[in-house]
Amino acid sequence: METHDPGAPTELTFLLGMAFQLVLSEFVSRVEAAGYADLRPMHGLVFQALRGAGATSSELAERLGVTKQAAGQIIDDLERRGYVERQPHPAGGRRKLVVLTARAREHLTVAGRILHEQEAQLTERLHEVGLRVPRAELAAIIRVMAGDSIPPLRPIW
Repeated sequence: METHDPGAPTELTFLLGMAFQLVLSEFVSRVEAAGYADLRPMHGLVFQALRGAGATSSELAERLGVTKQAAGQIIDDLERRGYVERQPHPAGGRRKLVVLTARAREHLTVAGRILHEQEAQLTERLHEVGLRVPRAELAAIIRVMAGDSIPPLRPIW
């Protein structure tokens, strides 16, 4: 018995985009259920960019591929909500270092757990129909197109 796959004639960019959208939507729902309804996927990108030692607003703008003004607005918003704080820059001067608070680090831990659970469940569902998560194939696409350095995930959609 032959089954019809409505996605078969779809362009690769649309397939990748739809898969990303579906996985991200499920992730967002689970993060909201875990108590983080005030955060959007963009905030997760910011948290990843600030992980470790933090960054200045200019550095954050560069990492995210947004304007300095947009980065400043995001920082202001997250600071009001208790996810980031501005500290004196170690090099001195007027620059400020934006760092994650304990609240943001806790979110990253919860989000990471949710991502791992979600991938395990997707792996199981695909295995039931004789498929697997195409990690190696996706990694190969990135490697072929970007070389040895993985580009940052930026909010271009």
